[in-house]
Amino acid sequence: MSVRRTLSAALATLTAAALLTACGAGDAATSEVKPKGQQGTGINIGPDQHRIRGTKVDSVAAKVPEAIRKRGTLRLGASADASPPLGFYATDDKTRIGSETDMATLIADTLGLKPQFEEVSWENLFVGLDSSKFDGVLSNVTVTEERKEKYDFATYRLDNIAFEARKGSGWKVKEPKDVAGRTIAVSSGTNQEKILVDWSEQNVEAGRKPVDIKYFQKDTDYYLALRSGRIDAYLGPSPSANYHVASAGQSEIVGTLSGAGAGDGLQGKIAATTKKGSGLVEAYAAAIDHIVQDGSYAKVLKRWGLSGEAVAKSEINPPGLPKPKN
Repeated sequence: MSVRRTLSAALATLTAAALLTACGAGDAATSEVKPKGQQGTGINIGPDQHRIRGTKVDSVAAKVPEAIRKRGTLRLGASADASPPLGFYATDDKTRIGSETDMATLIADTLGLKPQFEEVSWENLFVGLDSSKFDGVLSNVTVTEERKEKYDFATYRLDNIAFEARKGSGWKVKEPKDVAGRTIAVSSGTNQEKILVDWSEQNVEAGRKPVDIKYFQKDTDYYLALRSGRIDAYLGPSPSANYHVASAGQSEIVGTLSGAGAGDGLQGKIAATTKKGSGLVEAYAAAIDHIVQDGSYAKVLKRWGLSGEAVAKSEINPPGLPKPKN
């Protein structure tokens, strides 16, 4: 993700943030996290996940290369970072859970294969693909034009970022003028920061007030600042923002835009990633289309608060984020 790789550092303490800000409450008996006082079911973060499972679809499984079909397993790389709700450890500190794990398992089920996960550092995900150690990676990988030179992609989720504000703020963000004069926190060195700085500069050029950009060391600091009113919003990855909203209950999403930015109208997309020429991308796309159609895909996204990032169908190697300008 280069500068967009915020889900390694920026989310590592997100589950703790939901609890430490006193907005949410974990239920030790049921291994759930939900807003304090909320009735009904919360987000299950225990080791017993009751995952939504699929069944083999012969016409889709036939698209898998013969060698992999004979092996019977799908070797999948996943980021070892703690990134709720995408991939993190359950309350037993050893069971890997999250939306990416659920989605990969569902795809493997559809292909008639047993998923075998290996958590590695971000850069080693691509090393594993290059060496054919992994058959694929489902780990919040964004499609980029540079990556398309070496890898094939089958999309399964939109890549969005979100403005998170206090609940009931009555504020909506759609364009630069909506943040003029506002105090907004963002993580340093991220694509979100780049977009926010650009919007601030556009406001100044238009004669409006700049954005007062704030930086903190930890996620807990961002959310404490939000609760106390020291910042108007926090701009971060949409999955993390939605997870915090669902688990803590005292904030809301007031604006969402593509992780590619809003300038050129390009929608960033997250995809199942495989080595170019591996013969698997068509199988991944067909499996994703099947689970979209049978409704299991929507159930996975809903249980992790990611319904807003759903796609209608999988695209193979769509336009990606442009190469960085030197």
